Amino acid sequence: MKQASDELKAVIVILRASQAVQEVIRKDAANYGLNPTELACLELLYHKGDQPIQMIGKKVLISSGSITYVIDKLEQKKYVRRQGCPEDRRVVYAVLTSEGKALMDDIFPQHVMQIRQVFEDLNADELNQTIALLKRVGYRAKSS
Repeated sequence: MKQASDELKAVIVILRASQAVQEVIRKDAANYGLNPTELACLELLYHKGDQPIQMIGKKVLISSGSITYVIDKLEQKKYVRRQGCPEDRRVVYAVLTSEGKALMDDIFPQHVMQIRQVFEDLNADELNQTIALLKRVGYRAKSS
């Protein structure tokens, strides 16, 4: 029974840590007039370039219905624009505008500092070990 209680405790610790990290991201995004999903989309476009809208949801872990709404909001804020694919009319890309790039140039270094503060109690080896262990747990959970 001890093993089962340790595993349940691990689940609670992971979920609470996740909630705490998400709250840091929520507060940080709010500083820039964004929500965490908008920030995640902008970050993806900033680092990976133009993306098919259908693929963004998979990459930032939101539903396809929600991604349309998020892209609409980012378009209204003039950070993103839609662009059709010349090879396939069914595909529409989200493209970072110059305003969106300027915003990310300004806020991304500050965002990185917020995230670094969350992990500052871990040295490089501990951080890499945490990543590896959580990946193993996640892969195992997906295959169950």
